[in-house]
Amino acid sequence: MARFLILWRRSSTAPWSTDLAESAKLQEKMWAAIDNLIKKGEIKEFGWFLNGTSGYAIGEADSTVAFKDVCMFLPYIEFEIHEVISFEKGKETLRALWKALAEKMK
Repeated sequence: MARFLILWRRSSTAPWSTDLAESAKLQEKMWAAIDNLIKKGEIKEFGWFLNGTSGYAIGEADSTVAFKDVCMFLPYIEFEIHEVISFEKGKETLRALWKALAEKMK
């Protein structure tokens, strides 16, 4: 299972309602969807940046599941998604690479 850093921001081109009651309903639906993804374990952490219109999430899922999850929020939210590798896995991978390169250079 892959781990992702997801940066999100409110889309300025989305069809946002000017009616506050309608906007509140949409926001509640999006929060319910996020709550559900947290319960399913697909989102491990979610938060806002201080501007109030963007933030981040940390997720763990197959890439197709992550794709499905972010598509649920289109066109209202825009995403930047980065798959991340743990520090330990990164060290292990680089050590193996350096060892293989050193052997080739002998």
